[in-house]
Amino acid sequence: MQILQLLLIALLGCAAHSAESAADKPTVFVLVGAVGEEEFGKQFTDAAAKWEQVVAQAQAKLVPIGWKSAETNDLARFKAALDSEPKEGAGEVWLVLIGHGTFDTKESKFNLRGPDFSGGELAEWLKPFKRPVAVVNCASASGPFLNKLSAAGRVVVTATRSGQEVNYTRFAGHFADAISSPESDLDKDGQTSLLEAYLVASSRVAEFYNTEGRLATEHSLLDDNGDGLGTPPDWFRGVRAVKKAKEGASADGLRAHQFVLVLSEQEKKLPPPVRAKRDELELAIGKLRDRKTEMPEPEYYKLLEPMLLDLARLYQRPAAGQ
Repeated sequence: MQILQLLLIALLGCAAHSAESAADKPTVFVLVGAVGEEEFGKQFTDAAAKWEQVVAQAQAKLVPIGWKSAETNDLARFKAALDSEPKEGAGEVWLVLIGHGTFDTKESKFNLRGPDFSGGELAEWLKPFKRPVAVVNCASASGPFLNKLSAAGRVVVTATRSGQEVNYTRFAGHFADAISSPESDLDKDGQTSLLEAYLVASSRVAEFYNTEGRLATEHSLLDDNGDGLGTPPDWFRGVRAVKKAKEGASADGLRAHQFVLVLSEQEKKLPPPVRAKRDELELAIGKLRDRKTEMPEPEYYKLLEPMLLDLARLYQRPAAGQ
């Protein structure tokens, strides 16, 4: 009897460890919406295929919706997949929306095969998640999703700045190219972050319209400070925002630069809890830097020093095998 109890405890422990490990790895939902014209369909699936390669390289979990399946009620499949996904853990949850969007002057929706969904609905479905979440809406008329989904610690990217930008967007293809390319590593740390992919993709979209001599019909935004306003790419110098949409808010981009799918060799050596603590410290340092001009210099450095020391200790632990 005692042996059976010990075996049961061991099995339960293994199951818990397995669930914890799964939640500590990134999950990437790649949604391909209703394609409309055939030419758009190929571009959407090409972008999704690039995401699939990146997810495989990252050894993350891929959840494909709207492609790789002949089913037509993609909304039900998406909601079921969200419901079954672990809600707690260190692993990031990426939601990548590739397709068309609509705007009825009040609400923006992402077009699926079958029923569509709005930014407000998606915000409700994401409420149970305690894991880091990033939403990359590459569709037309995606701007209103930013305000609905903006939350502390969450990253939201939209291909457009408003619901009125309803033309087909080229952002999805360029973002898929950027997230899968080492050339997008702007700060040369050996990996490409969500922020870097956003900046590179936005630059290539702008280049397309300039080269073609067309009036740009899409203007991307990124929000990760929770103010719901977003920051356009031209407010950044390198990977640092030099402008803020709202007085008193931290600059956008700090959290987005911590979302990385394919980790560098150095990053892989950091256990997930250590990486999470490091990210927390880096955010605190970034927010303190934003306030530097508001305080006397001695006070600034007095607050900064212990944070930097804590950060240094975190990097020492893995090196020491602790």
